[in-house]
Amino acid sequence: MKPRHIQSERERSTAMYRQPAMGDYGSNGYHHHTNHQHSGGGQVAAGHRGRRGSRGRQRRDGSGSNSSGSRVCNYYGAQQQEKEEERAPPPPPCTDFDVAYFHSYAHVGIHEEMIKDRARTETYRNAILQHQSNIAGKVVVDVGCGTGILSIFCAQAGAKRVYAVDASDIAIQANEVIKANNLSDTVIVLHGRVEDVEIDEEVDVIISEWMGYMLLYESMLGSVIRARDRWLKPGGLILPSNATLYMAPVTHPDRYSDSIDFWRNVYGIDMSAMLPLAKQCAFEEPSVETISGENVLTWPHVVKNVDCYTVSVHELESITTSFRFQSMMRAPFHGFAFWFDVEFNGPDLNPSNNDTSSFNASSNGYVTDPNQRKKRPNPNEALVLSTAPEDPPTHWQQTLIYFYDPIDVEQDQVIEGSVTLSQSKENARFMNIHLEYASGGRSFVKESVMR
Repeated sequence: MKPRHIQSERERSTAMYRQPAMGDYGSNGYHHHTNHQHSGGGQVAAGHRGRRGSRGRQRRDGSGSNSSGSRVCNYYGAQQQEKEEERAPPPPPCTDFDVAYFHSYAHVGIHEEMIKDRARTETYRNAILQHQSNIAGKVVVDVGCGTGILSIFCAQAGAKRVYAVDASDIAIQANEVIKANNLSDTVIVLHGRVEDVEIDEEVDVIISEWMGYMLLYESMLGSVIRARDRWLKPGGLILPSNATLYMAPVTHPDRYSDSIDFWRNVYGIDMSAMLPLAKQCAFEEPSVETISGENVLTWPHVVKNVDCYTVSVHELESITTSFRFQSMMRAPFHGFAFWFDVEFNGPDLNPSNNDTSSFNASSNGYVTDPNQRKKRPNPNEALVLSTAPEDPPTHWQQTLIYFYDPIDVEQDQVIEGSVTLSQSKENARFMNIHLEYASGGRSFVKESVMR
């Protein structure tokens, strides 16, 4: 993942935002969908974690292509538009930010990193095999298909037909991969936004690897929701079925020392005058990195549980939760870590309660007591892809929000506050983070933008 760029701490900082038709079917049903206007803008800033690429990559989405032309958002014609309006509100417009986002997913390095993440790719393959009885002979949509690997896994599991949808030009390569594996009769590549392409039948299964850093960064889940509402049959299968975002206070003295204490003595020279700038550069923005369970000061708190069968687009626009932690050790408290799990259940096994405030058990089998303490689930009970610090590392790593200065906490000291995660009004793929926290009689506010 390229580190996305976020902003700022308001132990005095304020979050700022940077603004910046139907084609022919090939022999295998490949549908090239010319797309959105390139107005020259929408460039992803250097350092934008193109969703998860060499440290970050910008997310592909089942959404709009970056090809030249302007026919994507309206290529259907009046009859199809009327048909869609009966079922759902019109799709959001394709912005320059979207164009740049899709363009970033045309780079092979992003897909190489994702595929080489064995925890990710093998869990998806295992989920497809586990649900093979729901896939064999059925119609599948792969939202944000990338290189087409999940579509191929579904075809190998016996799917009758797979619609592989991607707005990035990687769809062109996916089509070639499909042909090279003699699956052209089964897998149809649709090059365009999932909000815009047309599928003239209901589907039995939706599969997508939609998760961004901190689970919701990039807002790709909205495309899965729209695919669900447009095409999924009642009782159909969604993989993954649900997701849980967690947070916990962390201590990370090595990271702080490497970034900050270094300046106190540089080859015998006192360069501590650099400290304010060093802290701003190192900790102003959320950091995607790998920590271990030893860095975590408390049991985690459930920020949000997402049921993919019932969640709405509106529900994801802003999420707020209050937390109360009790430190399990005496240590410097450097910030908060966020990570997520996703689970692969059928609709009958999936919880429908999205209210995390009253959660006794999260969807992935964590058991939560009133103090938000959890234990890992029995791996035989659920197929879970976890990005937790104690689990094998993934390309998502964990997302850390550091303070400019650590807070010393004692064992059993309370850390409490609230966090709000909201979509930027300028670019819904950016995430605003508003943290309020207090400990030891001191209160703080930190605001960042994950971009």
